[in-house]
Amino acid sequence: MGRPTVADLSPETLELTSRRGVREALAAFGVRSSRRLGQNFLVEPAALARILEAADLKPDDAVLEVGPGLGVLTGELLRRAGRVVAVEIDRRLCAWLRERFSRFPHFTLVENDILRVVPGDLMGPNPYLVVANLPYAITSAALRYLLEAQPKPVRLVVMVQWEVARRLTATPPEMSLLALSVQYYARPEIVARVPAGCFYPTPRVDSAVVRLEVYAQPHLSTPAEAFFRLVHAAFAHPRQQIGKTLSAGLGRPREEVTTALKTAGIDPRRRPETLGLGEWDILGKALEFGD
Repeated sequence: MGRPTVADLSPETLELTSRRGVREALAAFGVRSSRRLGQNFLVEPAALARILEAADLKPDDAVLEVGPGLGVLTGELLRRAGRVVAVEIDRRLCAWLRERFSRFPHFTLVENDILRVVPGDLMGPNPYLVVANLPYAITSAALRYLLEAQPKPVRLVVMVQWEVARRLTATPPEMSLLALSVQYYARPEIVARVPAGCFYPTPRVDSAVVRLEVYAQPHLSTPAEAFFRLVHAAFAHPRQQIGKTLSAGLGRPREEVTTALKTAGIDPRRRPETLGLGEWDILGKALEFGD
């Protein structure tokens, strides 16, 4: 279909990517946006086109969508992909989605919390993508959950809060536990910044479209369980020197940790956010966390 543009969106989609369209759709089912569930509906067609462009869908692709809401993105996914599985926790919106997409044989709706389902059970053993406007309240948990799934998605294209997008793509000296948790599994890239005014109701912050290319094979030698034990210990007190935090967090003598840090070429006085992914991997080897 080529690079998606606003002109490629269906008339039904364009109707729903307007404030009036969203208000009318919600009113038709007697639904109000839930702040608890982080429901903010996209009302900017150009932002929707950027999501579709970043997803780079092929006709035989299988897509997992989280929090489809009114189905604005869902409808366009169904036009481009071979199979779409949408997970929606709000039973009121599920009624709308069933009515709207019942005619599509390649659509499956799962009424549940994404954190309570097994992606592999939904998608099967074949490659799949995640394309979603993630509910703000569960963004970090959902990303970690999806990236640790078996099998993992090959690509994620997600809408998240702008500050979360910056944290996902951070580099030293601004690394965070979230950045490490994501970058262990995938290479994240900010595709576009999406102003708050592109949503209804209007949130207090801007958002961003982020594309994550998931590594087919582990690109670090430190196994995931050991890697996360290491970084969790370090980030328990992120403003303290890493030699001190690791000793306490790992329950190892300070001298042993200091020796490992120096073996890895890391000054024990540095703070955790100043270390890059490769340095954590080298440190994992020095602490004998490798295979």
